[in-house]
Amino acid sequence: MKAAVILTLVAGALSAPAPTLTTRQFDLGGSSTSNDVSDNSGCKEVTFIFARGTSEIGNMGTVIGPKVGTELDSLTSGKVAIQGVDYPASAAGNAAMGAAGGPEMADLVTKALSQCPDTKIVLGGYSQGAMVVHNAAGKLSSGQVVGAVTFGDPFKAQQPDNIENFKTFCATGDPVCLNGANFIAHLSYGSDASEAAQFLANAAGF
Repeated sequence: MKAAVILTLVAGALSAPAPTLTTRQFDLGGSSTSNDVSDNSGCKEVTFIFARGTSEIGNMGTVIGPKVGTELDSLTSGKVAIQGVDYPASAAGNAAMGAAGGPEMADLVTKALSQCPDTKIVLGGYSQGAMVVHNAAGKLSSGQVVGAVTFGDPFKAQQPDNIENFKTFCATGDPVCLNGANFIAHLSYGSDASEAAQFLANAAGF
């Protein structure tokens, strides 16, 4: 499929050497890894579960996931638990259209609600991780997730019918969400963190 071919090409760009980052527990510095659900770190009013893009490090990545988490933490006055999806996020996985991480994300939603029945679940995903969100949504029931955001989403026109509050970001020129042919645009979503976090905070009642 066209989207899979484009994602495979973009994966090469994402695999290029980048500044060294330490993979550690998420904090306000914006780490590439967070495990509040899998570590059962305690109940918060909101739980943010994020799927990174192809070849990104940790389980949150670096392009947009940690930034949204930081903004959401600020907007909720520290009342958010943050969890990245541990899935391969490999170039080969693009052909599976989110199937590599969708079940894991859905399981994390179920686990979070089991641990903290009153938490409000919000989801996020970037690039291949955006497809993970769509895949996970198909395995969940209405009401389990109150909001979701995706970035560089090949399925941007397909709003999950069981997630009422859904917003997708497609940068001008980003070929992955079929909006042009500028591969650099696919790496530009950090600038959308504040808007995305505000959308999720609103969906969760803040």
